[in-house]
Amino acid sequence: MKKISLILLSGILVTSCVSKKEFVALQEAKSKTENELLAVKTNLQKCLIENEKESAKAFALSEQVKYLQEDKKVALKQVENLTVLTQSSSNNIKNVISQLSEKDKYINGVRKAMTQKDSLNLAIKYHLTRNLTDGIQDKDIEVNVEKTVVFISISDKLLFKSGSYNVTEGAYTVLEKIAKVVNDQPQMEVMIEGHTDATPIKRDLIQDNWDLSALRATSITRILQYKYAVKPERLIAAGRSQYIPLAGNDSVEGRAKNRRTKIIIMPKLNQFFDLLEQDAK
Repeated sequence: MKKISLILLSGILVTSCVSKKEFVALQEAKSKTENELLAVKTNLQKCLIENEKESAKAFALSEQVKYLQEDKKVALKQVENLTVLTQSSSNNIKNVISQLSEKDKYINGVRKAMTQKDSLNLAIKYHLTRNLTDGIQDKDIEVNVEKTVVFISISDKLLFKSGSYNVTEGAYTVLEKIAKVVNDQPQMEVMIEGHTDATPIKRDLIQDNWDLSALRATSITRILQYKYAVKPERLIAAGRSQYIPLAGNDSVEGRAKNRRTKIIIMPKLNQFFDLLEQDAK
């Protein structure tokens, strides 16, 4: 029995020695394999990382291509809009130039019309001043031209008695000369303005200075129409009372200056604008 046990033990020991060598070899093979596997895994990981980088680059490039394509579309649209805008601007510039040309024509027409009217009024002033002041003191009649209007201011003492709207005999000499000039210029309108001083007045048919100034204006208007044949559609009668004084009313001289009749000779507005339209064409 002891012999059998020894034999078995010896067999086991022999077997154990062979397995240890193989085990060592297997261990080495296993270690080598593990190292190779680790190297493979490491390379694989690097490949995966590189692949992700390349994928990211590819995605970024794809997105950049998309952005560039959209940017190109926007740029093309802007160019298209710019082309339309440039054409529109060109048309607008042409329209502005055309309008400026028309305005220049209009302005030149205005200047021409104004020059014609000024020349006409200067001629009227010359004739009026020369004819009206013949035999009359200059201070009693004043003739002025302002823009396209002639103003004739006649002292109260040449036309009316104090507080009256009936003209004096001497007034006809002055009014006849004015009527002649007016009739020689049929294209002009004539406004007769009555002005008074600030002294209160109240008489039969005259309530105040409004009445007196208006009655004096209509008296002159009637004489120009009925005695000297000035067409009534050219005449305008206006009373201005005491409210447009030339001087203070606190002195005799000032009140005398304020009592006056103003005759205004002016172009008819419709004819004036007709002339502008003709010159602007």
